[in-house]
Amino acid sequence: MSSLPDFRFEDAPDLPGSEHLSKYGVAGLRRLVHRLWDIEVTGREHIPAVGPAILCPNHLSFCDSVFVPLTLPRRIWAIGKGEYLDDWKTKHLFPAFGMIPVDRSGGDAAQEALDTAARVLDGGHLFMIYPEGTRSRSGNLHKARTGAARLALRCNAPIIPVGHSGTLEVQPPDQFMMKPGLPVKVNFGAPMYIDDHGDPTDPRTIRTFADAVMFEIAQLSGQKYVNTYATSDDKPDSSAPTSPTSSPSQPTSSPSVPSKPTRPPLRLPPNRTVDAAFA
Repeated sequence: MSSLPDFRFEDAPDLPGSEHLSKYGVAGLRRLVHRLWDIEVTGREHIPAVGPAILCPNHLSFCDSVFVPLTLPRRIWAIGKGEYLDDWKTKHLFPAFGMIPVDRSGGDAAQEALDTAARVLDGGHLFMIYPEGTRSRSGNLHKARTGAARLALRCNAPIIPVGHSGTLEVQPPDQFMMKPGLPVKVNFGAPMYIDDHGDPTDPRTIRTFADAVMFEIAQLSGQKYVNTYATSDDKPDSSAPTSPTSSPSQPTSSPSVPSKPTRPPLRLPPNRTVDAAFA
């Protein structure tokens, strides 16, 4: 049984989610999860105690959305596929916990989800998005969509890369139940800022930053990086590691570097917005 880390609940009645259910439901789930699984967490010191940040984990299993949020020291909101609203089991529960549904066909509906995510960050909270856009069926780490990088630019928020392992064994594809007693590792990397990767007003910096985030995630997760987008047609790669390793690979940004508490505002053109090219 892993130890239960400290947690601070942030009130945000103006944002998606049920305040009552989130506060007491998350508390109960945190205790349950840390009793049932052997969870090892590194890099929690990189999560800012206050202020906005975008968490970008790798995505292998549905239960990634359980283990990553419940190892954090703060409340978090996250993007979730709109199809969850079509299932009676998740239609009300997931939005109550702060899921922001997104229509992955794009257009105005997807833009609305990004605008809501920006409200979360502008309010000084944590937000989670899977940069691959969908679960990796190959077991490899795939090329990032650019939604997270665009949000970082729009909201002047750092990205925290997250690499986890073991979740695929806990809940393989299309399996409803999660297998208890297995080890899971969650590794949080040092904050990354878009203006460290080029001119924020240059559109090419978005792609450069998105790629740099994925390289950090690969170091933290131990996955093989492939320069292709993840799709539902991908097949498992027998050479792709999925189970927890003894320790994460050394990230290119040293974990000993403390989080930057403040950053000067980015100088952006007026009326700069984020498009919905992330799903």
